[in-house]
Amino acid sequence: MFIRQTRTNNKITGEGYFTFRLVRGERIGGKVRQITVLNLGRHFAIKQDDWPLLCGRIEQLLQPQALLLELACPVHIERAAQRYVGQLVAGATRECAAAGETAPAGAADFQEVDIDSLQQSQPRTVGVEHVALSALKELGLVAKLTDLGINGSMRAAILGNLIGRMAQPTSELGTWDWLQTRSALGELIDTDFNAKSHMCLYRASDLLMRHRAAIEAHVFGAISDLFHLEETVTLYDLTNTYFEGEALGNPKAKRGRSKEKRSDCPLLTLGLVLDGSGFVRRSKTFAGNVSEGTTLQGMLAGLDAPRGALVIMDAGIATAANLSWLIENGYRYLVVRRGGTRQFADDQAVDIKSANGETIRLQKELSEDAKELRLYCYSSARKAKETAMVTRFAQGFEAGLQKLAEGLHKPRCEKRHEKLLERIGRLKEKSRGASQHYSVSLTTDDTGEWVTALTWEKSLVPGTMATHPGVYCLRSSETTWDEERLWRTYTMLNDLESVFRSLKSELGLRPVFHSKENRCDGHLFITVLAYQCVQTIRAKLKTAGITDSWAQLRNILSVQQRVTASLRRKDGRTVHVRKSTQAEPALMAIYKALAITPAPGGTKKLVS
Repeated sequence: MFIRQTRTNNKITGEGYFTFRLVRGERIGGKVRQITVLNLGRHFAIKQDDWPLLCGRIEQLLQPQALLLELACPVHIERAAQRYVGQLVAGATRECAAAGETAPAGAADFQEVDIDSLQQSQPRTVGVEHVALSALKELGLVAKLTDLGINGSMRAAILGNLIGRMAQPTSELGTWDWLQTRSALGELIDTDFNAKSHMCLYRASDLLMRHRAAIEAHVFGAISDLFHLEETVTLYDLTNTYFEGEALGNPKAKRGRSKEKRSDCPLLTLGLVLDGSGFVRRSKTFAGNVSEGTTLQGMLAGLDAPRGALVIMDAGIATAANLSWLIENGYRYLVVRRGGTRQFADDQAVDIKSANGETIRLQKELSEDAKELRLYCYSSARKAKETAMVTRFAQGFEAGLQKLAEGLHKPRCEKRHEKLLERIGRLKEKSRGASQHYSVSLTTDDTGEWVTALTWEKSLVPGTMATHPGVYCLRSSETTWDEERLWRTYTMLNDLESVFRSLKSELGLRPVFHSKENRCDGHLFITVLAYQCVQTIRAKLKTAGITDSWAQLRNILSVQQRVTASLRRKDGRTVHVRKSTQAEPALMAIYKALAITPAPGGTKKLVS
């Protein structure tokens, strides 16, 4: 074998460039002819002085028993040789045309080989890739990317980003390494990721953001058709993620209240609108310090949700202005009441059972104008939690007051009236509302400047967590529903919390490694698209009784790999067979439920 360099001109621009090909000589009809074994492309980076070494190593890998000692190659030559041999085997037809051999279609292929010569190479994961690619095709995303005018190279990069996020969540740089060294995705979509720069993944993210609205609408439309979704319930909530670094190039990177307790990092907020089945209808990125109540109208406007759709959201978003806007635009609402006095009429309550067997007590009443229904809910588990919270913060507040009172009898402790008021104010701030149940009195001397005594009295304020632990109130414009239907509908919001957990822990939403605004938004959008694909897979598996989390499914799928087995034949040639490992029982059950082949990539055979 040798490498041939050929000058070629671009037919459109006339620009000249060189292409490189791996060539072997073969005697045909008494003449030696040069046959192209592999096209190495325009961007062949191996120096010309190393070409003989590269060709020798390729031949040795194709016939591993031909030489007693391996050629000593630099790392970059060894990687290139293994890559090109892998391409030869992966691209070989079952009929072994490169070796001049044929086999009848569908016939068994028996060959006499030396079992002791068996070598296995290039293991690459294929299970997650196969399932994810099948789901993306079923959603029509691959076809949609083509319709948007995205070329094959960038479509492959987009698929690499999405499936990489599902299989091994990391940064684009980490995904690029995974695609090159550990995944067989390139074989499934006929793409050589080793020939691509890591920048192609960043450019793919930019392309996705350019077509974000069209892609998001298409995916949800495909999901609606696939699962026959009824667009009657809309869930809305926000979460945030944090940056690694300061992200100075992103105006949305702001410090705020981190849900991961990462107050040391700037944040980025993701808003999601979902249907009742947990599929994302719309996503949007906000600044890390955005006020939740200001985001609703921008997210729901233009969604074309059917008139009268029920919007479910948490208390942080359920401002008076937002509720008025929902009513004006023909939506119904079901929300947790913000603030207000707690109450519960035990004799008017009905009992229901939650999914985990807990008894929930519900009491409903209409508002004075009969336009809103209020549902007061009591949970014994919530009561135990809130009682413990009230006790802990009350004890902390009393301990702080006691320390101040004891300090009045020590010579160097602060006794000025103004300063003690400041310290009491700080204690109230830390008490999480427990201080409202205390009346604190300061006794001063005749000047009024120095405090001589500090006393307090505890008197519980009616209608608070202290007097009604375990009680919360739902508000809804749907006044005709009974207690159980209202409560069970609201619990759909718990599914949204599980969505956020999946995005963060299973699909790599956090942290964000980028600094530019568009790239950060792209990171979040890729995660949302990956979630849509995961949710599609899990919804189909659920109908077959498979209810595992994505993390559990990924562990099962990741066991299957594609491997090349090489054996020496009796005639001295080497046969290379590349094939996926046999699906184990748990994996086979997944493939059957999804109705896809258990042997992704098929069988490739090359005789050298």
